[in-house]
Amino acid sequence: MTFSFAPRSASGRTYPLIPAVLALALGAFAIGVTEFTIMGLLPQAVEDLGVDLPSGGILISAYAIGVVVGAPILAAALATLDRRMSAGLLMVLFALGHFGSIFAPDYTSMLAARFISGLPHGAYFSAAALAASHLAGPARRGQAISWVLAGLSGAMLVGAPAATWLGQITHWRSMFILVTVLASLTVLLVFLLVPRVPAPENASIRRELSGLKSAGLWKAIIVAVIGFAGVFALYTYIAEITVQVGGMPASLIPLVLAIYGVGGVAGTLLGGKMANTRPVFTVIVMIAALTASLALFGLTSPWWILSCVFVLTAGATASALSPAMQVILVDSAPQSPQLAGAFNHSAFNMANAMGAWIGAGVLQAGFGVQVTPLAGAAVAAVGLVLAVPLLGGRRIQRRSTRGVKATD
Repeated sequence: MTFSFAPRSASGRTYPLIPAVLALALGAFAIGVTEFTIMGLLPQAVEDLGVDLPSGGILISAYAIGVVVGAPILAAALATLDRRMSAGLLMVLFALGHFGSIFAPDYTSMLAARFISGLPHGAYFSAAALAASHLAGPARRGQAISWVLAGLSGAMLVGAPAATWLGQITHWRSMFILVTVLASLTVLLVFLLVPRVPAPENASIRRELSGLKSAGLWKAIIVAVIGFAGVFALYTYIAEITVQVGGMPASLIPLVLAIYGVGGVAGTLLGGKMANTRPVFTVIVMIAALTASLALFGLTSPWWILSCVFVLTAGATASALSPAMQVILVDSAPQSPQLAGAFNHSAFNMANAMGAWIGAGVLQAGFGVQVTPLAGAAVAAVGLVLAVPLLGGRRIQRRSTRGVKATD
């Protein structure tokens, strides 16, 4: 399948869409492997580094904080750069951070390496999503974004379980070797298969930063952070919950991660399709379903086979939020597509850190690990209560549909 690039390029050439999107999605896959595998290998990591479980959870937060810090800074700094070049350079930085993680000698240096690895995460997704949506055309931008994000969901389905299994039979740091290889391959394929996607003619760092004045942008970020945080109160400690509380054999942890990934792939594709016309509705419905999934997982955690049903639904509903939020954020600040798109992943990783901290707080307060998803459900419920007034309902819904041609 090809789409004409002529409306955006003087060359008038046509480019194959699928190879280009797959190359960009491979970078998303690499990011997903590092983001979701560390949870399954957390028991081995804390033992090897000589720290307790709550401190191990901070390893997850360190990466997430890197995303939060790096997404707006790098997205604004690369605003005038070709999207393909941006994606390639950001993936180089991502690979270097993981190379450092392979050889980090202690807990402190591992925290630093995880932080550096997280810096390019959000800006990469922004550049990749903008490139894919540009190639696919405005009428299919929600689906184009979901195709890139499907790499992230594919990592939950295949990459994270495989890397977890590899870490269990070899060493938990083997995950960093795998991700370094995937990131390096992404750099090569992006420059080979993705056509140049120039930034808009009027793009500038100042113009991108002007998006920070958008009240709608900040309202959407608040909803994304609070609504999504709950799922990481579950996912961060999923290995401990299913094994210690549910009695599941530790060897089946990769299977549980794969179940979450199945839901993630389905949710991403469904959310992308719904986001084409009804992004706000999609966000509200999915946060409600996520709240229910987290609560039901917590209640059924003593029976791991039953609780896996809600692992599936939690993965689907959480993943469906991302393409819809991407559309809402970009429409909230159409003059700043790179920055707004990066804030999507900055917000979700702020939620990642928040969820890990909530879980650590529950444990430090003396509660059992099975309480962490219930705490996550309570946080997601707050996000649901805030979603309707902050997202503005029909007003933003109309702007989201009408504003398709205004974005990059």
